Amino acid sequence: MTKKSTKMSPIDTNIPVLGPAKIHSPLPYCRFIPDDAPVKVQLFPEDLEGVNGDTFVNFEPAGPREKIYFDSSKSKCAIVTCGGLCPGINDVIRAIVMEAHHNYNVAAILGIRFGLEGFIPQYGHDVIELTPDFVSDIHQFGGTILGSSRGPQSPEDIVDALERLNVSVLFIIGGDGTMQAAHKIQNEISSRGDKISVIGVPKTIDNDISFVTNSFGFDTAVDKATEAIRCAHTEAHGAVNGVGLVKLMGRESGFIAAQSCLALKEVNYVLVPEYPFELAGERGLLPSLEKRLKERHHAVIVCAEGAGQHLLKASKETDASGNPVLGDICSLLRHEIKEYFQSINIPITLKFIDPSYIIRSVPANSNDRVYCGFLGQNAVHAAMAGKTGMVVSKLYGRYIHLPFDLVTMKRKKLNVASDYWRAVLESTGQHGFSPMVIDSPALCNIES
Repeated sequence: MTKKSTKMSPIDTNIPVLGPAKIHSPLPYCRFIPDDAPVKVQLFPEDLEGVNGDTFVNFEPAGPREKIYFDSSKSKCAIVTCGGLCPGINDVIRAIVMEAHHNYNVAAILGIRFGLEGFIPQYGHDVIELTPDFVSDIHQFGGTILGSSRGPQSPEDIVDALERLNVSVLFIIGGDGTMQAAHKIQNEISSRGDKISVIGVPKTIDNDISFVTNSFGFDTAVDKATEAIRCAHTEAHGAVNGVGLVKLMGRESGFIAAQSCLALKEVNYVLVPEYPFELAGERGLLPSLEKRLKERHHAVIVCAEGAGQHLLKASKETDASGNPVLGDICSLLRHEIKEYFQSINIPITLKFIDPSYIIRSVPANSNDRVYCGFLGQNAVHAAMAGKTGMVVSKLYGRYIHLPFDLVTMKRKKLNVASDYWRAVLESTGQHGFSPMVIDSPALCNIES
């Protein structure tokens, strides 16, 4: 047997530093992590275009360093949360505050209110001091204790505010757009020659940030989504030809919908942005649903919010974060399903459930709380060591440092030619009724 060759990817994983770390770490107990012991990670097509599973990349490991850059007892940190809500934000805030205060004896931790607006004087948002007493119980609640906002703010104005506040480290918690903003802030800091560390903690309930295997809050989101799916299944079973339709988050990536279907084997159709489908015709959803109801008399459909956009009139509008405004695919589905079955004289009962804001706003579950704790602690370790222009990530089970360039390269999407997606389709059985997809990928003969 010929041994499969491997290759190292040429992508740049170097992490910027503010200067040499010369101060002994105040941590009294730990195994210090050397910078020159990289973590070798195997990448797959969903991570980076042009790789096929035999490509490896060396990443800088996360964790405490023996020497730190900042005199932590004289340093001031700031935390800001941006974008939409997600389970676990308060857990990350709490972990950062507790680590910085108790283990590094940081002089002060400031909370910036309502996202990047909090840096801009004209909005009038107060800055609050985050102490262990203030954050001790916040992990029991959903949302963010600091508030959030969307939309860009001037990097120059933000850095002006950091200078006025005498901040040494900025922790910024947010999604893809937020990390792009963080990158601009870091570039402005560098252009001024300031010694301010910018550390990101990637947040997206859609799980669509590159080089982050699972974003925090994703596990909780799947837990809550399965509750909605179970209710839809109960409703569908409660009537002859009952159809339960559940809308889940997923603007460009269908990870929550896919994972929820695997977690609860009661879904018959899953619709995601990466897998374009038709409504009518030989491959259409509607004829497939008709066949399903004739045979089983009930059906559950899970639809990610970004699915089926090709069936809707394109909007040129964008939201405050610069994302295109999505068409309402579930309204279209409800209308078309009712019209189709009326036209063939088959009575149905259609129940629609949209749990999106409930899912976003709940406290994190135990798995996500543990994960958030590691992210917050490792963010502080990186900052104290003088790292900047980076995020803390967990990639295939290893905590690593990622430069902003990699995180903002592209949005992560489901690989619909993967064993994972094949398992989703096997779980739903939707192809047993019709192919139901445009340009259906070859799901067999896939290399593991």
